[in-house]
Amino acid sequence: MLKHDLTTSYPRSVRDDSLGVVQLARAVDKGIATANGLQGEYNYDCPMDNGVFGFLGIDGKKLLDVIKNAQSESEVEAYLKPFVEKKTTQERQAFNTEFLSHGPDPGSDAEKYFLDLRNQAAPDRADVTKWADLLDLDEKRNVPRRTAVGV
Repeated sequence: MLKHDLTTSYPRSVRDDSLGVVQLARAVDKGIATANGLQGEYNYDCPMDNGVFGFLGIDGKKLLDVIKNAQSESEVEAYLKPFVEKKTTQERQAFNTEFLSHGPDPGSDAEKYFLDLRNQAAPDRADVTKWADLLDLDEKRNVPRRTAVGV
């Protein structure tokens, strides 16, 4: 069985792609940790995972079963590859761009949650307005400062 301990480390960044698709590598990391009961504060099959799963037509529970039985990440990648190959390069690029630029809707409960997390991680980073940036910031990855809020 694959091992990944998210009680002592972070999953890969949202930006780290697998087979050319962002968030997929992170979802796999969380699935591996979940399969081992080592997911810590992370949730597999969360809304962000569901975003990439929905785009590719992947069932999160079936992927978790594949992860549980895989002897290597290449086996997981082999399972994912046909789903990815159904999408054109342009579709994958458009998904990646949209996914990485997504932030909470102004005035929503999600925005309140986002701002609370951002204020805990880095209260001086009002330039961080996208979920991918917030996760990277929270996980101590370098997030370049933006020159204009909302960019």
